[in-house]
Amino acid sequence: MKKTYLNKFLLWIGISTILCSCGSVPVTGRHQLLLVSDQEVLASSLTQYNEYMKSAPRSTQKTQSAMVTRVGQQIATATERYLKENGLEAELKNFEWEFTLVKDEQINAFCMPGGKIVVYEGLMKVVGSDDELAVVIGHEVAHAVAKHSNERMSQQILAQYGAQILNQSLSQKSSAVRQIATSVYGLGAQYGVMLPYSRKHELEADYMGLIFMRMAGYKPDVAITFWQKMSAGSSSKTPALLSTHPTDAQRIAEIQKALPQIKAKY
Repeated sequence: MKKTYLNKFLLWIGISTILCSCGSVPVTGRHQLLLVSDQEVLASSLTQYNEYMKSAPRSTQKTQSAMVTRVGQQIATATERYLKENGLEAELKNFEWEFTLVKDEQINAFCMPGGKIVVYEGLMKVVGSDDELAVVIGHEVAHAVAKHSNERMSQQILAQYGAQILNQSLSQKSSAVRQIATSVYGLGAQYGVMLPYSRKHELEADYMGLIFMRMAGYKPDVAITFWQKMSAGSSSKTPALLSTHPTDAQRIAEIQKALPQIKAKY
């Protein structure tokens, strides 16, 4: 009987902890599960990022590297302005922006929590303007601002460890976070650096990215033709940037639906 009461008590603690660990995504307001602190996410992602950069050759293409830095900084400035204007200035401490172009023929880019953005040279062969690059960087920055990595880690921790992890000491939990982070940011050859996000996260990052690029002075309408171009060029081999993402038709339809409101409001 005592054991039954204990199990119920622990379950109640676990449920209470989960309810207290809910956050909301800036811009969209969607509720999300955030079991991991910002500090733990930033520490684990920075470790993975530094490991990746030890072996990732930086691009020697000066013009393209400058383009990545230029567009990235403008998107970052607009993003910070949005956070300040919407009472989220406390979130700024979580970002130390860095923009890097690396020698890799994949058509891909990623942004780690904390604002470490990497663009592959392969993507620059598809990008034809600052506006098109802003579509990608705005999207990647949105993943970081929305804390999609934290949400994904939290979901994996809950699935792998259940309520027991919520009742363990901080040191034990940190060990679990480091283990989960290895898979979330794994450097496996199959995925490159970042494992694919869910369809929900991708569509949310599309929407938020359009707002950030609009605030940065870029043309969000370009997103439609950019993704159409990406889709047309993916018949033989799907670009990494599109792998396991929403269907091209769905992505474009959602962007078309959101554009009038975004252009009117921002």
